[in-house]
Amino acid sequence: MPFRFVHTADIHLDSPLRSLAMRNGDLAELVGDASRQAFVSIVDLCLAERVDVLVIAGDLYDGDQTSMKTARFLASQMTRLDQAGIRVFKIRGNHDALSRISKQLVFPDTVTIFSGRPQSVLQTAGGLDVVFHGLSFASPKAPDSLLPKYPAAREGAVNVGMMHTSLAGSPGHDIYAPCSVADLHAHGFDYWALGHIHSRQVHPGASTAVMPGIPQGRDINEAGEKSVTLVTIRDDRSIEIEERLTSVAQFERLSVDLTGTVEWSEVVGRIRSALQDVRTAVRSRHVVVRLGLTGASPLSWALIRDRDLLLAEAEQVAEQTGDTWVEKLELNVSPPAAETSEGIADPIFELAQSMRTDAGSQAFRSEARALVQKMIADLPPDGRDFGGKDEAGLEAFLDRVLDSGADLVTARLKAGGSQ
Repeated sequence: MPFRFVHTADIHLDSPLRSLAMRNGDLAELVGDASRQAFVSIVDLCLAERVDVLVIAGDLYDGDQTSMKTARFLASQMTRLDQAGIRVFKIRGNHDALSRISKQLVFPDTVTIFSGRPQSVLQTAGGLDVVFHGLSFASPKAPDSLLPKYPAAREGAVNVGMMHTSLAGSPGHDIYAPCSVADLHAHGFDYWALGHIHSRQVHPGASTAVMPGIPQGRDINEAGEKSVTLVTIRDDRSIEIEERLTSVAQFERLSVDLTGTVEWSEVVGRIRSALQDVRTAVRSRHVVVRLGLTGASPLSWALIRDRDLLLAEAEQVAEQTGDTWVEKLELNVSPPAAETSEGIADPIFELAQSMRTDAGSQAFRSEARALVQKMIADLPPDGRDFGGKDEAGLEAFLDRVLDSGADLVTARLKAGGSQ
């Protein structure tokens, strides 16, 4: 009889979505609850597949949380697993180490939370001995490899290692407990249940090393289907892995080419068709779209000027499509080449060019930077990231604002400044 377990990580329960909440409260509520719904789906999968163990390879929580609603929710889900006789093995990741509620929760005896010292737990089922080796983060920082602390593989058993690690590094992720995939394979374990990197990775070799990725995306940078891994250890000790969908709301980037459109209704029609196509393709219950409009159209000036109206139209189309949301609208449209020909004298284009030249000067940029920094300082802490999280982010924000500002003035003049 095979031994089976579900491997997940980086659930980040109740992760705050402050920037999304500022734009769309209803959407923020949907996505904010999606991490809970994804965890319910994980528990449902464990029950449906009658697995032996649920493995959580770090970051069940999302940092410095104090909500006891999260605690009660977790307790209820762990009780469901306990009543079905399913063990839970969990290690703490960097976000768990910050969590306050993790120290207050009382779980059933079937839940094992590995400590900051290496632990090994033996499970026997159907004649198979499976040993789970785990090690938790004792603090939010882990600059050195944890691999030397793990014990050698137990002879005669199937060995499963649980580790929260950035591996050799990944864009968008800080360095935590770094180690190479080659070193993991060389350690002698049969399966490595990894966590920390939010995109799914499978590293076959002497062992099977899996980074399941986040089970529910939280923003457009975590786009695509999200899942967990169902692991089956067969009687001959061979290991089979299956990816199982868990995301309730799936983020997607959607580009719509508006080239040649001359009527507003054509623009809306192309948006409708594209949203319907993506809705058909996405398996998750909800799809959250960042809509990018591109191409050359005589309507470009009107689209830029009436961006708020266009967004409202797109949101209405998404609502009519069903379980579809527009998270943000990005415009990269331009007039047809004939309208911008250098051979045509156009005072509005000359004004636009002059504005861009002025906006590119160091004096103007310095004034704009000082104004933005003053605005940021006057905002509450939760709203200060709009201009970037560091100096490079602020400069990129200024680039976008100064460039789009000239476009907006031009658009109002070209399409009629009275609206």
